[in-house]
Amino acid sequence: MQSNSKLGHVILTIALALVPAPAFAIDAALLPRNLSPWGMFLGADIVVKVVMVGLAVASLVTWTVWLAKSIELRRKGSLALQRTRTLEGNMTLAEASARTGDARDAVAQLIQSCAREAELSGGILDDGLQERVALRLERVEAAMSRQIARGTGVLATIGAIAPFVGLFGTVWGIMNSFIGISESHTTSLAVVAPGIAEALLATALGLVAAIPAVVIYNHLVRGIANYRALLGDASAQLMLLVSRQRDQGHFRLARAAE
Repeated sequence: MQSNSKLGHVILTIALALVPAPAFAIDAALLPRNLSPWGMFLGADIVVKVVMVGLAVASLVTWTVWLAKSIELRRKGSLALQRTRTLEGNMTLAEASARTGDARDAVAQLIQSCAREAELSGGILDDGLQERVALRLERVEAAMSRQIARGTGVLATIGAIAPFVGLFGTVWGIMNSFIGISESHTTSLAVVAPGIAEALLATALGLVAAIPAVVIYNHLVRGIANYRALLGDASAQLMLLVSRQRDQGHFRLARAAE
C-alpha cells in the first residue's frame, strides 16, 4: 500500500515536470518594453517606416494647405464682397475703374477688363459691346477661379491614396510577422504582436492623413464655390452698369475720368 502511494507520487512529479510553462510567462519575457507609437515606429521595418513618414508628411501638407487657403479665401472673399457692393451704387464704369487703380484682386481685374474693352470699342453703343464685355468677364472669372482653386487638388489626391498607402504598410508588416513566425518556429504571441502592431499603426496613420484631407477638401470646395458666386455677382453688376450707361446714351470711355 505504501509502495503504491510512493509510485503515484513519483508519477505525479514527472507529469508536472513535463507540463510546459505557461505561454504568457514566455510572452511576457519576449514582449518589447516600448509599445508606444514612437517605439513601434523605431522598431518597424524600413519599408513600413517610409510609409509612416510619407503619411505624416501628407498630413502636414493637408493642414498647411487648409491654413493657407482658408486665409486666402477669407481675404479675397471679403475684398470681392466689398467691391461688389460698391458697384451697386450709382457710378459709371470710368469711376469704378478709377477706384480700383492698379489693384490686382479678382473684382478689380473684372472692372479693368470691362473698362479696357469699352476703351477699345471707342464708345460705340452696339450689341457687340455687351457681348465682348461678357466674353472678357467670363475669361477673367475662369482665370480667377483656377487661381483660387490652386493647391486643393493635392488634398483630393491625399484623401484618395492615403488609405491604400497605409494598407500597403499593413500588408508589409503582417508579411514580416509571418516570416518571423516561420523563422522562430513558434506561434508565440510575443513574436507576432510587434509586427502586427506596427502594421496597424501604418493603417491608422493612413486614416489620420486621409480623413482630414477629404473633410478639408470638401470645406474648401464650398468656400471656392461661394467665391465664384461673388465673382459672378460682380460680373452681373458690371453688365448692368454697361447696359444702364448705354440706355442713358452717355456712355463714357474708361479713361475719360483721367
